[in-house]
Amino acid sequence: MTVSNVLLDRLYSEPNALSLFLTLFFIFFISKIVRFRRNLQAANYIQGLRPIFQPLRLPGAFFRTSWWNKGADFHWAMRFDLYKTGENVSIVPWLTGDPGIFTSNLDVARQVVSGSHKTDFNKGAFGTGPLLMWGMNLFAADGDVWRKHRRVVGPAFNNKLYKSVWNQTQMTYNEMLATDQWSTNGQVALPAVQKMTFKLTLSVIAACGFGFSIAWDEPEISEDGSMSVQEALRIVTDNSALAFAPEWVKNLPFKFFRDYRMGQEQLSKFLKEQVIRRRAAILHDEIDASKSDTVFDLLIKARENEEGKYSMNNEELIGNAFIMLFAGHETAAQSLAATLGFLAVHDETQEEVYQEIKTVLSDDPDPRFEDHTKLEKVLAVFYEALRMFLPGHVLIREAAKDTVINVPKPVGQEGTIPIPIPKGFQVMVDMVGIQYNPRYFDEPEKFKPSRWYGTSNESDSFTAFSIGPRACIGRKFATTQAVCFLTLLLRDWMVKPILRDGETKEAWADRVLDASIVITLGVRDVPLTFSRRCNGGSVPRLLFFGVLLAQMPSRTWAIFLPLMIRGHEILSTEVVLDF
Repeated sequence: MTVSNVLLDRLYSEPNALSLFLTLFFIFFISKIVRFRRNLQAANYIQGLRPIFQPLRLPGAFFRTSWWNKGADFHWAMRFDLYKTGENVSIVPWLTGDPGIFTSNLDVARQVVSGSHKTDFNKGAFGTGPLLMWGMNLFAADGDVWRKHRRVVGPAFNNKLYKSVWNQTQMTYNEMLATDQWSTNGQVALPAVQKMTFKLTLSVIAACGFGFSIAWDEPEISEDGSMSVQEALRIVTDNSALAFAPEWVKNLPFKFFRDYRMGQEQLSKFLKEQVIRRRAAILHDEIDASKSDTVFDLLIKARENEEGKYSMNNEELIGNAFIMLFAGHETAAQSLAATLGFLAVHDETQEEVYQEIKTVLSDDPDPRFEDHTKLEKVLAVFYEALRMFLPGHVLIREAAKDTVINVPKPVGQEGTIPIPIPKGFQVMVDMVGIQYNPRYFDEPEKFKPSRWYGTSNESDSFTAFSIGPRACIGRKFATTQAVCFLTLLLRDWMVKPILRDGETKEAWADRVLDASIVITLGVRDVPLTFSRRCNGGSVPRLLFFGVLLAQMPSRTWAIFLPLMIRGHEILSTEVVLDF
């Protein structure tokens, strides 16, 4: 008997750790092959990717997309190549995770996210986990529960609110200008413009949506060591992927996790305190509940109406309050940051928008709410930046029963192809893929705001706010705020990129204008410089020349004063102050 036969005989006749391991590995390997083939069949053998892990679930989502892994950002990283063979691709992981179909076709998307009570698809548990950390809410709900939340929250979004948003945006902008950083400098450099846009959008949603104010210069940590609401919300939203993590991970003794826990505790405390205060104010007639129609007051009234059809419990109230704060500031702030980033590298577009602002505001230096429909180029640059960096980057739906979707044939061919979808199978609407689909946009990779000229605020042709009945309820809130803020900022300041030594604008754009994905998609930190214009905005031209004259010897006044009186052409020339 040979040595190899002896070893094999012992391996099979005497159970040991090695034989047990090999047996288990063989069973595991065979089970994965069987499961993989079953998942391929469920995906109708549609061409696509075969990654190790499901990209949108841990552990795959924890890592960025690379040669060995398809992470949560894979559809962004592959946005120019993913759909070259067709507008629908299958994702079938061979180790862990469920299969699914990613689609970049609007017709398929409308079938999947229709929102009708007769729809064959729902959100399921996969895509709503982080949204439920504070309680059931409008964004996570489905079916009758969603209709209840929509019925409560919907009436708050009206023209009265939008006018309030416009006025509050102006007030917040002026509050920003009153700080030392902006009031005493001709140039302001921001390593991450998001720090400014996050403060703005949080202040506006807090005041207009919930009736409480947040000071612009509120410190991140107060004197008693507690974390500010701004900082708490930033930490919780920036690290929202931790909602998927088990509790023992969140309790690890590291600063990162301690800050996250502190942010959660502070935000929870703040929301609960606001609920108590608002309820007390309504109960003691300090607020007329019958006339007040902020989002927060409508939620409070639904909480008090415990016997009504549309009543809400405390968990739902807090859940909606958090999701409105999150969606109302985080997504808008990122979109504004992307807009300013694109304007910084497209001088001609920035100048075109500035000229429109000057024309619209020719009779009044401060924009009025009634002006927002005239500022179509301001809205267009925001729309185009939002198209290219849309926060709601993927819509996940799960088949509630066996069903069929009708997939349009490639461009140039008529008709559709029916694809059966089994119950429980996931269809992901790739909103990035839709916005970069040449079927819908000419040269989708280019920043071309002109494609939106003449598009109204309510037009269905703009799909970056999602589609169908469940499209973003805060769309006009966001666009009103954006148009007002961009008008004020571009009226008073020129936007420039902060370049590294020897770096061109094109290289800056390639380096900076890239996406970062957690739950929502946002642009990476955008470093910008703002140079003050002398155009009758925050620092009038006459005041500028007056300051210069005040510093001159009196005998030179005779030379410069006639020039100021007669030099209307000089005063009408744009001047950049660089103190």
